Amino acid sequence: MTREFKTTAKVEVEDIAKRLMDYNFHAPTVSFPVPGTLMVEPTESETKAELDRFCDAMISIREEIREIEKGESDVTDNVLKNAPHTAQSIVKDDWNHSYSREKAAFHFVWLVSVNLASVRIDSAYGDRNLVCSCNP
Repeated sequence: MTREFKTTAKVEVEDIAKRLMDYNFHAPTVSFPVPGTLMVEPTESETKAELDRFCDAMISIREEIREIEKGESDVTDNVLKNAPHTAQSIVKDDWNHSYSREKAAFHFVWLVSVNLASVRIDSAYGDRNLVCSCNP
């Protein structure tokens, strides 16, 4: 549940959804059907590796929120409040944030070397390759 972060770190559910975009995920539905929450709906075409990558992103975002709660990150100028970080904003000469460009764009060490296009899921794969989970 994300509602508690509004009081502990002044982080809204929309901030989390937009930060997920920095991690190369489409922002999930927010505040529907329950206000102040994220609705995550992975499809059967998602690989375990992609689901693990999503979990890693959520764990990392939770740590970013914890940095705000501990006073290690600014309450208004942080990676969550300024997300998503576009390529243009990352490469501009003037960087006026209290956190680094690396923190904004390269959240995981492996992200620097991975080709994200190679982990993109074929959205229609699950439609063309049905898996029956019925008991024999």
